[in-house]
Amino acid sequence: MRLDAGHAAVTISGRDKGRLGIDDIMVVDLDGHPVGTEARPSAETALHTQVYRRFPAAGAVLHTHSRAQSVASRLFAPRGVVRFEGWELQKAIAGYTTHASVLDLPVFPNTQEMPELVARVDAWLDAGKPLHGYLIDGHGIYTWGKDMAETRRHLEAFEFLLNCELDLLRLKGATP
Repeated sequence: MRLDAGHAAVTISGRDKGRLGIDDIMVVDLDGHPVGTEARPSAETALHTQVYRRFPAAGAVLHTHSRAQSVASRLFAPRGVVRFEGWELQKAIAGYTTHASVLDLPVFPNTQEMPELVARVDAWLDAGKPLHGYLIDGHGIYTWGKDMAETRRHLEAFEFLLNCELDLLRLKGATP
């Protein structure tokens, strides 16, 4: 969560994300360096701080690993994107006001090299493509918003939309 223009709160490495308390959170600058602690930030801190650097209005970033996210990321990885069209819930994503729009959720290849992932996200953004979240192949989703409430809304909307796309594929007996 963004604390101010130059700092964010992130999870300390190795902490149980399902049982976080105040002692599991630390402060980093927007380059991911710890502030006022010897604790080590989560390995994926660079992806969180990238969002805060690229989107000054972003107040929170969430990263989760649901079954739908992981399965969809595998199915759509060859395409590099999950394209949502015509879903009413697309309007839950900030800036989308009609179901008649196209909402792309990119799927980036997974790697343990965070600078490589950061570079892929930067390339998407540098190409002028809108971005409200992304999947990492076989891993999970990152999404953000102006505050925690908007970020949770985005997360819930993407989760719903991914489940709908997976259900359609299953019912049609199709592949993306």
